[in-house]
Amino acid sequence: MEPKDLAVLAAEAASDKKAEDIVAIDVHQLIVVTDYFVIATGRNDRQVRTIADEVEDRLREEAGVKPIGREGAEEGKWVLLDFADVVVHVFQPEERDFYRLENLWSDAPKLGLPESVTGPVPTARGGEEPTGAEPE
Repeated sequence: MEPKDLAVLAAEAASDKKAEDIVAIDVHQLIVVTDYFVIATGRNDRQVRTIADEVEDRLREEAGVKPIGREGAEEGKWVLLDFADVVVHVFQPEERDFYRLENLWSDAPKLGLPESVTGPVPTARGGEEPTGAEPE
């Protein structure tokens, strides 16, 4: 499975456990240690750990990869899962706001994620496009 596909799978797994504000950032042209960051927010330590567990389980089951590193699970404020080509960060809101990884890597393009992860796309009129509808 390609790194891009792993990043999407990680985002989908996080979404399945009700993670919020999920983004995937393509950093492969800016740093050499990984290709993508997936960043998600959980509301409390239990949810942060649950999201991280789901991401780890799904990538192992569906892609056959295990993290080479896992940090922060005991405290549950910021869990980092390092899958080499993809690094997943699951934060509580305060930690995400403090570290602001999206701002740090603002030069990196965001990876388009499926609507199942991001929710419906707002229209120019401020509403949402119904699923399967063609834009006007």
